[in-house]
Amino acid sequence: MNTKYSDLINQTYYFPQEEFTLNKDNLQFHNIDLMKLVEQYGTPLKFTYLPQISNNINKAKSWFRKSMEKNKYEAKYYYCYCTKSSHFEYIMNEAFKNNIHIETSSAFDINIVENLLANGKINKSTYVICNGFKRDQYIDNIARLINNGHKNTIPIIDNYEELDLLQGQIKSKFKIGIRIAAEEEPKFEFYTSRLGIGYKNIVPFYKKEIKENKKLELKMLHFFINTGINDNAYYWNELVKCIKVYVALKKECPSLDGLNIGGGFPIKNSLAFEYDYQYMIDEIINQIKIACDEAEVDVPNIFTEFGSYTVGESGGAIYQILYQKQQNDREKWNMIDSSFITTLPDTWAINKRFIMLAVNRWNDTYERVLLGGMTCDSDDYYNSEQNMNAIYLPKYNKEKPLYIGFFNTGAYQETIGGYGGLHHCLIPQPKHILIDRDENGILATEVFSEQQTSEDVLKILGYDKK
Repeated sequence: MNTKYSDLINQTYYFPQEEFTLNKDNLQFHNIDLMKLVEQYGTPLKFTYLPQISNNINKAKSWFRKSMEKNKYEAKYYYCYCTKSSHFEYIMNEAFKNNIHIETSSAFDINIVENLLANGKINKSTYVICNGFKRDQYIDNIARLINNGHKNTIPIIDNYEELDLLQGQIKSKFKIGIRIAAEEEPKFEFYTSRLGIGYKNIVPFYKKEIKENKKLELKMLHFFINTGINDNAYYWNELVKCIKVYVALKKECPSLDGLNIGGGFPIKNSLAFEYDYQYMIDEIINQIKIACDEAEVDVPNIFTEFGSYTVGESGGAIYQILYQKQQNDREKWNMIDSSFITTLPDTWAINKRFIMLAVNRWNDTYERVLLGGMTCDSDDYYNSEQNMNAIYLPKYNKEKPLYIGFFNTGAYQETIGGYGGLHHCLIPQPKHILIDRDENGILATEVFSEQQTSEDVLKILGYDKK
């Protein structure tokens, strides 16, 4: 009988896959021997495989280049990194090796931009797209950046008042964009995004506040769908409405030459994941070109703001199964040596599913289990995969330690979980390592942060006043 864990995976999915292979009965991720990481660094362990960031950036650039050539699209493409997905310096350093641009969300982002400029990671030609609701410090920082000569800074107007606030601080003529308040998917509890300006109000707003204002140059229309770029009627309907607004606005505003289609490229969340990136880009570019040709206006430069797509597939977490609890005649709880709430908070907050696989013992028989975290919170669990209503792992054996990995966790988890701070039930933050390859493909690892100690936590709590 096919009762081994490897049999289960092979019967359920196409395996091996591009990033997942086996070395005997141990899992490899991008040819990284994960058990060697465990032996060297222990668990719980978080890691970032830096080359995957550049891989994904260059894939997207290639897809857009091919699509523009295919559709004879006479404009440029600009890849922007959405900083809120992960602000860490090691992420930025890897991403900006690839001649990309940046999208910000809040005041401190501008301080990061200034640091990147000072250290030569970006330059005066780098676009800085400033999104988000802007008040006080954010306005001050944007104005400082522009006043100091970074002319490719484009604040995206989110509400009517922001225009006056920016003009009050910025000394010279500056570029702006306008964000469309897209209509939300029908399943949402509200109809229209809280961000941006309504479709019907954008052209009147331009005519009233911007058209005759010599200090402003409208360069970009910004469009973002909360549920991401998906091949469904909702996305295509919203995109068509956006393009219509662009055409109408372009006829009124010759300086307008950029269309920002936001972010939302999905990333792999299951071994059964399928998504035709090239097809989606071809369709988007084709629809924009058809509409502009029919209206006899120039096609816009295309900007994207990919966050999760940029960093998500670079991250992973490895845990040890510490113990198994048989709570009734059907449910077996495998307890991990950390907490899902603190280290993978999206599993708890929005029921997000990541790729989860055993790291070792693939040649052992398997069983159905539930995964529990170490906190005393009843919500600290993980109970199914993206495409299955259960979790199967090699059978628990106290004499044979079992390790499991969660993959493509690189976006949002550190900042949502509160890097370097307090965590639920004071579960310590895991050790985090960075993995890179040199020009010869040789792997190198380094510790970015050690696991939190009791001294770290007590100091935050005020017990150490020294």
